[in-house]
Parts: sequence; C-alpha cells; structure tokens
Amino acid sequence: MSAMSTRAVATRPFHRGVVIASLLAAAFGLAACSSGSSDSSFAGMDEEQSEASGADSADGGGEGGAITDSPAGDRSLIITGEMFMTVEDPIAAADDATAMVEDAGGRIDARSETAPRTYDGGSAHLTLRIPAPELDPVVEELRTLGTVDEFSTTSADVTREVDDLAAQISTLRASTTRIEALLADAEDIKDIITLEDELDSRQAELESLEARQRGLDDQVSMSTIDLSLTTEPVVIVDDAPRTFWSGLQSGWDGLTAFVSGALVVAGVMLPWLAVAALVGAVVLALVRASRSRRAAQVATAQPATSASPDEPAGPATPGD
Repeated sequence: MSAMSTRAVATRPFHRGVVIASLLAAAFGLAACSSGSSDSSFAGMDEEQSEASGADSADGGGEGGAITDSPAGDRSLIITGEMFMTVEDPIAAADDATAMVEDAGGRIDARSETAPRTYDGGSAHLTLRIPAPELDPVVEELRTLGTVDEFSTTSADVTREVDDLAAQISTLRASTTRIEALLADAEDIKDIITLEDELDSRQAELESLEARQRGLDDQVSMSTIDLSLTTEPVVIVDDAPRTFWSGLQSGWDGLTAFVSGALVVAGVMLPWLAVAALVGAVVLALVRASRSRRAAQVATAQPATSASPDEPAGPATPGD
C-alpha cells in the first residue's frame, strides 16, 4: 500500500472522530442551555462553535423576530382584564369600542351580539387586543361609552421565560449552523446520514421554539380585555292590590274594562246579528206561508171527500 493510501485511510477515522465529538459537544451545549446554565454549554463546545454562536446571537436573533434579553428593570408582562359596562345601545357601543381599539393599533379577536328582548335591550361581548403602551388611554376612552360596573386586570411576569426562550433559540441556531457546516464537509455516507438526521431534529425543535416565541411575543405586546356591554334591565312593577280601597279600585277598573270590552264585542257583532235577524225573518215568513198553503189544501180536500158516491148512505130516518 502506498504512503498516500495509508494517509487517506488514517485520515478517515480521524475525520469521523471529529464529527462525533462535535455532535456530542453540541448536544451537551443544548442540554445545559435548557437547564438555565448557558456558560457550561459554551465551555463544552470548541472555539469555532463558540464564535459561531456569538455571531448568531448578535445578528441572527433578529431574523425570526426573537425577543432579546430584557435589560434591567424592563419586564415582560402579559396583561389580561375584564370590563363590564351598562350602556343605552350595546350594538352601537360595540361599534364605537371597535373603532377606539383599531385607532390605537389594536384588533378585535372575537365579537358576539344578542338582539333586544322583552326584559333587556340586548348585549354585546368583545375580546379586545390592545397594544400594551396604549392600554391605559384606550381604557379611559372606553369608560365614556357608559357606566363601568366592574373592571379588573391581572398581569403575569414572563421575563424569565422570554429570556430563556431567546437563549435556547440562539444556541440552537448556532448548533444548527455548525451541523450544516459539518454536513457540507462530510464525505462518509454514515456521517452524512447521521448529520442529516440530527439537522432535521434541530430544525424541527427550532421551529417549535420560534412558534412559542411568536405567541409569547404577541401576548406581551398586545394586552387582552374582555368587554361586556349590556343595558339596564326592565323593571316589572307589582301592582297587586294590598288594601280595601286599592282592591275596590282594582275591581272597578276590572269592571269598566269588562264593560268596555263587552261593548266593543257588541259593536263588532251587531252587523252580524242584524243580518242574521233579517235572514231569520225571511225564513220564518217562508215557513208560515208554506203552512198556510197546506192548511188551505187540507180545508179544500175535506168537502170533496164527504160528497163522494162511493161512500155508503147512512141509515134512513123514520118518516122518510
């Protein structure tokens, strides 16, 4: 075997060993970053990977809209709240609230309306997303829509989560870049397959972390207020009589109402009764005329029957 072949054979195991060592260093760095000790992860990586990570943190973090580490005193807060208001027209007030939020750069994530009913004038419910710096001015403007019955807000400090997520993404991007560089230099098929599998896994994890970061950034930058708009309920007065005089007045009112109703019914039925009476009179006249004709016919038929020749003669009287 020639000297060149011997050098090539000796170089391949060495190259594979470098690849495996780099993968182990990258995996160790990610595990250390996830537990909150970023310094230990970088200590386990070689000098070239540390430089790549520093460069990626400087200019690569902004590519995916990453949230940078919060400076001292600058906290990341998720603010949510509820506001219940009584207004004259809930639908019109909901339109006004929508315009106020959109003018401030916010949006409406949800809206529902209920039509007016017997006991109330309807209602409207909105989920407002308001830019965090504009929350107080928008709330003060919403108060002008009617009477505020209840208003409350809560805040959750997610500064640590934001910083940890940004650090994980930065480290994972650096590791992904390093694996891509190793993949470009790899020649052995086993090394290529191993690096491609590792790269796919890192990229999938990176996309998941970036999606979490975008959602967290939206919650921090846009406060959420659930607005409920209703009207004053209709009051039903109980006017039941409670004394003798009130009972007497109630009875009299009921009697007059009954008489008035009866007169109205009589007025409605009177034309029908007149027509019914006229028809009845005509029918009665026809019946009477028919009976009169029958009686006349019977009276005419009786003399003719008594003078009939077939009828035997009665007994002779003495002296005939």
